Amino acid sequence: MLKIGITGGIGSGKTTVCHVFETLGIPVFYADVVAKDIMVTDPLLIEGIKKTFGEESYLEHQVLNKTHIAQIVFNNTTELEKLNALVHPAVFRAFDQWVAHVPVTHPYILKEAALLFESGSYKMCDKTIVVVAPTALKKARVMLRDEVTEAQVQARMDKQFNDEQKIEMADFLLHNQESSSIILQVLALHEQFIK
Repeated sequence: MLKIGITGGIGSGKTTVCHVFETLGIPVFYADVVAKDIMVTDPLLIEGIKKTFGEESYLEHQVLNKTHIAQIVFNNTTELEKLNALVHPAVFRAFDQWVAHVPVTHPYILKEAALLFESGSYKMCDKTIVVVAPTALKKARVMLRDEVTEAQVQARMDKQFNDEQKIEMADFLLHNQESSSIILQVLALHEQFIK
């Protein structure tokens, strides 16, 4: 079974693309969703976060103290790297467990991750896809979706590899813009993968 990583900058529409693959019956592992879940369910990760950022990292009943964590990592690259060094390996373990339970009848699976290349998790995949869109369109999508300013979107973009860096590392490229059909592009890739 092929393992295919899929990523794209914030607002590129990678989640929308994944939903198209799901309608074709392809299982998708959403790394960012899983990361949020395991921060409150994975005992090893919880212990690491408490040891690194203090017992106050968790409230009662193992509820993550997001405010505390955000205050530490928000404008501190070193602290953010410490958090990522704890979370990424835990997500890798969760991915391995998930793959072990996917029926082998599927020709391939997708691993969707915003930081696929940055985290090194692309190494766990046979191929990679990058979803790209014009910067202005990505910013408009995120501003509308998250009700944030353009400056806030740019700050998030600055924390990820840019499209050029991702394209350089990708095996396949999907253009998610108004002028081209993303569904037709996904169908073409799907046909290629099942062969």
